[in-house]
Amino acid sequence: MRFVWDPSDLNPEQAAAVTEPSSIFLIACPGSGKTRTLTYKIAYELSRRTDKRMVVAITYTHRAADEIQERIEDLGVDTSGLWIGTIHAFCLEWILKPYGIYSPELARGYRVIDPYDRERLLERLCAQYKGITHWDCDYYVTETGYQLGCVDTRKHPIIQNVLKEYFKELSSSRQIDFELILWYAYCLMRDRPPIAVLLSRVFSHILVDEYQDTKQIQYSILTSILRAGRGETKILIVGDPNQAIYGSLGGYAMPLDEFRAQAGIPIKEFVLSLNYRSSERIISYFSNYSVHASKITGAGKDAKFPSRITYNQKVTRSNVHDEIVRLIRKSLDNGYSPENICVLAPQWVLLASTTRKLVAMLPDQQFDGPGLIPFSNNFDNFWFKVSKVLLTDSSPALLIRRLRWANEVIKDLDSFGVDTKTLTPRILLRESNALTVNELDGLRYLDQAFTELLKRLNISPEIHPALLTHREAFFSSSAARIERLQKEGATYINQISVFKKVFRERSGITVSTIHGVKGAEFDVVIAFGLLEGMVPHFNEVNGHVAASKLLYVLSSRARKNLHLISESERQRGRYSSYSATELLAACIFNYDEE
Repeated sequence: MRFVWDPSDLNPEQAAAVTEPSSIFLIACPGSGKTRTLTYKIAYELSRRTDKRMVVAITYTHRAADEIQERIEDLGVDTSGLWIGTIHAFCLEWILKPYGIYSPELARGYRVIDPYDRERLLERLCAQYKGITHWDCDYYVTETGYQLGCVDTRKHPIIQNVLKEYFKELSSSRQIDFELILWYAYCLMRDRPPIAVLLSRVFSHILVDEYQDTKQIQYSILTSILRAGRGETKILIVGDPNQAIYGSLGGYAMPLDEFRAQAGIPIKEFVLSLNYRSSERIISYFSNYSVHASKITGAGKDAKFPSRITYNQKVTRSNVHDEIVRLIRKSLDNGYSPENICVLAPQWVLLASTTRKLVAMLPDQQFDGPGLIPFSNNFDNFWFKVSKVLLTDSSPALLIRRLRWANEVIKDLDSFGVDTKTLTPRILLRESNALTVNELDGLRYLDQAFTELLKRLNISPEIHPALLTHREAFFSSSAARIERLQKEGATYINQISVFKKVFRERSGITVSTIHGVKGAEFDVVIAFGLLEGMVPHFNEVNGHVAASKLLYVLSSRARKNLHLISESERQRGRYSSYSATELLAACIFNYDEE
């Protein structure tokens, strides 16, 4: 059945992008209804399918994938022809799993290493070198190998030594990290062109969200499919070059002409220029930080809202938490709900102590944030997938999502050699809902729940070694994560009540880094730590541009009120202090008084 919508659902710019039959390069300003446009485009193309070809959507996060999938299902569109997930999940599902046997490094099997396992391995390898940490060892893959993320070239020889040992240990234990997922996927596509041809016949459309944070090697993987399809596989690629804040990790807002040349197919340019999120005052403020010229018009119900925008350089480091609490309390008193308030900082090291103090100073409030996930969140780990089912409630609102997660669990069990002929998603949910585990510690809760669930399903882990391998990885990584978060001040992080918040909708005040809040929006945004050396980070090569994009992203998260803080007296090394972000301090704007 052809998908149709009420004319009021989409504006003319959005509708044109949805119905365009050709490939599209879509530049979308903040708050322009990008997700709605992407959702309706997917629904539109799914409803027009005349063969068994798939529609693929690449999102930046798993949460975004869940949100879009559920929106499409709410529109009444059959999603059986849709695959949606991150680029890493795409490469695993469609390239490494079916074709990894053709790679000498993967042919004997492999396991994706958890980010925290990766961090611990690098910490151990760095221990013998003074002044080198795992942070220095960030790297990203390119078509020719890998690039170091550390800008300090004096450290590069040592980092190269560390990474040499790191790759050697990964190889010996048949493990790969997230970057190596991309590398091996690229190598397979490069060395075996028939793979791209086969995939082009499988996919009718590829849709890519947040293109500005896509890496060159990711573009290469996707455009190889487009080239092989010779125009039969269409693409919609959407994003905002002003929000490209992952440059230090290889993120690249590829210009349209370059993308056209690499894909080898005709692609039309479209623009979404109406902002439905923020007030005109907020828009006028974040437009000061545009790197790429764009016209943005306020079009939402709050366009004329008398926003308050403040900038505080007077508060000291010792008083900054009092100021944040004052702003939160004032916002709550003015009727803003906790889930519509966000506290941002450029680095987690600032948020760790801040979150601890906010919890103590505002005991009646809950706090949520992506950095407060207390257990391993390796998307490829079987037990992480099981935890999503076990830690969410049996409710009508979550039924579709939990059924989808249960189906993913069953698919993994099948791949491990478990007989799943009689196991359905509804049976798995029924058995999960029937568990009764009385345990307040989160990890012990999951340990008991995992064991009981296998018993109820009559599955013996000893017969299926992958279950034990994944379990060991899940718990060792989770324990390390909890230990670090507790050392940083989140003493409560191991509680089962915290575990159960992870997969729920936001219910408290969000605390996050600027990077972690991409795609979100709040009535009130409070940002601190806006200091030179943090915004931009001292390692950034092009600091002015990096600072512009970070300030653009954090300011454009706000719907109504925005509070910026560059606190003084924050120590930088032994003998100096941080100063305010130069670009922010130089911005001429009629700030409100607080």
